Amino acid sequence: MRACVLLPTFNEAENLPRMVEALRGLLPPPEIVVVDDGSPDGTGEIADGLAREGNDLTVLHRTGPRGYGEALTEGFRLALQRGAEALVTLDCDFSHDPRDIPRLLLALLEADLVIGSRYAPGGSLLAWPLYRRLLSFAANAFVRVLFRLPARDGTSGFRAYRREVLLGIPWQGLHSAGYSFLVEVLYWAARKGKAKIREVPICFTERRAGRSKMGLHEILWGAGNLLKLRWELFLRPSRLGG
Repeated sequence: MRACVLLPTFNEAENLPRMVEALRGLLPPPEIVVVDDGSPDGTGEIADGLAREGNDLTVLHRTGPRGYGEALTEGFRLALQRGAEALVTLDCDFSHDPRDIPRLLLALLEADLVIGSRYAPGGSLLAWPLYRRLLSFAANAFVRVLFRLPARDGTSGFRAYRREVLLGIPWQGLHSAGYSFLVEVLYWAARKGKAKIREVPICFTERRAGRSKMGLHEILWGAGNLLKLRWELFLRPSRLGG
């Protein structure tokens, strides 16, 4: 399948060159789309320089409201317009190992959506303090109960999608700007058993450089968005497809 890797970035100047080098070293090398959210540290300019090194990398400079969900939505739209058959998302900070991408794409041959999972048998978390482990575990338990998702790791951003799955997402109806966006996309993909979802175990580790964007405000905001969606699905299930 023709694969495209989406890299949403905000202040990833230290990590982006190494990540692009790692992606270009994969066989076969994927197309790369860097979606930069107006990083003040110069990430966008670095991405432009990397794009000039070859025709495998495109940079999308976003000027609207910042947010992980908006960045991925615009990246998906661009990649689909260019005919990508498989789309991979991962974080630019090396908490997701790009060397695992071939395993996700291999699993995608027999699935519609593949999740690089910390909680599937064989998955693990490395260099995370106990409070973050507990928070992550609680968040995934929360979304499984709320939406009855067929996945142990519904908040993982390391995923591979078939284009048909993304074409079926009602993008205009999504509520989330942040990482709860991932839960919404998974919900719409999985509703009524329309998509075959598979989890591939990965080792998730702490970022190599820079600061995490995940804070208490992001977590509470995301939970509120998901509760809002669940309430709307309860009130108007036929309209929203629940």
